[in-house]
Amino acid sequence: MTVRKSSETTSPKAATAASKTLRNPNASPAAKSAAGSALSQAGNDKVTGKQAASAAGKALSNPSTSKAGKSAAASALTQRYDSKKK
Repeated sequence: MTVRKSSETTSPKAATAASKTLRNPNASPAAKSAAGSALSQAGNDKVTGKQAASAAGKALSNPSTSKAGKSAAASALTQRYDSKKK
């Protein structure tokens, strides 16, 4: 199995937003999944998996997702592996 790497990493600001989302008892499961993915990628070159990317998309399209949740979801999506980029 090949480990895929990303040139993007989670910024400190996005990591803070992800942390706030994970601690928010009202955050949706999709927002928490995206936040967890973004936070796990802080300081390394891991990529967002398919399930986390799907959750991030759901969090971004949900009007009740907080600003911090949307920030974390966007960060996770920017770290999605793009097989077309080489």
